[in-house]
Amino acid sequence: MSERLADWTKGEAAITYQVCASCGHVQYFHRSFCAACGASGPREQRASGKGRVYATSLVCRAATPETRTHVPYNILLVDCAEGFRMMAHGENDLAIGDSVIASFKPFAGKLVPFFAKQK
Repeated sequence: MSERLADWTKGEAAITYQVCASCGHVQYFHRSFCAACGASGPREQRASGKGRVYATSLVCRAATPETRTHVPYNILLVDCAEGFRMMAHGENDLAIGDSVIASFKPFAGKLVPFFAKQK
């Protein structure tokens, strides 16, 4: 498999996903194979950052000392425009069905995707 594109997991303000050249399946979790057909070497692409809120959960109790300063914070499932679903942070007033766009913010010492209402 070729070198991965830098994304938020490597400190870059970007979201990447994979597309299978054989069957067209889109997947967010990076693998050396397609989860749908098993073909090797799905290609990586950068996401637009646009999506729609699928689910939301407001966290009001810190899980760790590092997250205490962020409480309350919103955890979302976002259906991204490219066809994959991802978990991310977002504005506290987001609701299911809201159109959103990603930016990136520090959270507990790491850069993470942060979704806000798309204007």
